Amino acid sequence: MVSQAGTVPIPAPIPASPAPGSGALTVTGSELLDWRRRLLAQGGAASDLDWLLDLGGGLRWSQLQSLWCHPQATLRLDRPLEALDALWHRHRCTHEPLQYLVGRCPWRDLELPVAPGVLIPRQETELMVDLALELRREAPPISCWADLGTGSGCLAIALARSLPASRGFAVEVSAEALPQARANLGRWDLQGQVSLLAGDWWQPLQPWWGGLDLVLSNPPYIPSATLDGLEPVVRDHEPHLALDGGPDGLLAIRSIVAGAVQALAPGGLLLLEHHHDQSEAVGELLRAAGLERPGVHPDLEGRARFASAWRPVAQ
Repeated sequence: MVSQAGTVPIPAPIPASPAPGSGALTVTGSELLDWRRRLLAQGGAASDLDWLLDLGGGLRWSQLQSLWCHPQATLRLDRPLEALDALWHRHRCTHEPLQYLVGRCPWRDLELPVAPGVLIPRQETELMVDLALELRREAPPISCWADLGTGSGCLAIALARSLPASRGFAVEVSAEALPQARANLGRWDLQGQVSLLAGDWWQPLQPWWGGLDLVLSNPPYIPSATLDGLEPVVRDHEPHLALDGGPDGLLAIRSIVAGAVQALAPGGLLLLEHHHDQSEAVGELLRAAGLERPGVHPDLEGRARFASAWRPVAQ
């Protein structure tokens, strides 16, 4: 979502246990299933523990399911059960997101490194890339685009991989998120295609105003008064800079919409993620700003989650 300028070091994820070959990394199916039953008896969601086994232990869900039929099978984990036990206990006691504890998050076809200070990419945000490309399908090819509030860089990375002939800009204002976005862009060798810019929304893009064919943003949109009611795993650990959208949740969205006509190229597309109950208000902002063809688009659960609009070709 958001970023800042600076060089704050990225907190290191909890390291993996000894290299394969250690006896502690090899377990039988029955040992692992007994371990899983014991932990779930103490509380917690089975889906979360299975996610930890996958991303923290290297045991895919399909492999886990096969153990019910073949408990005598022997398997090798990336971490011994003792280390996974410690991660699970820490998650249960402190509500730290498992993605931070493991140091990565699956998203689309990527496995993105993430750390405290960076918003964890959400599943619904995966839809933005496909939606943007579908909306632009009948328009001229995209040559220049931007991701406002890039956070981990997830949208910028996915767009760059989908549009290899294009030039992109990833904008961030968070000093903690910028190093993570830079590292992630480097991980996929996209520094030559995507420029990471430090600053607030449109401001760092001023040299390219009027030439952006596509702009995406997943800005902070949660009303300030509701932050305290979020689950502790989000409220106590994910960056409020990437969550807090001001009194009505629309503070960042107003700033983005207000600059869109000036920054977009004629015929350029703006696509925003917003709170599930903000669709009407965001549509009014888009129309008031002089954008045309405002659209409403659902998330994975069918709730209005995304808004689109276009800069008129001629004004």
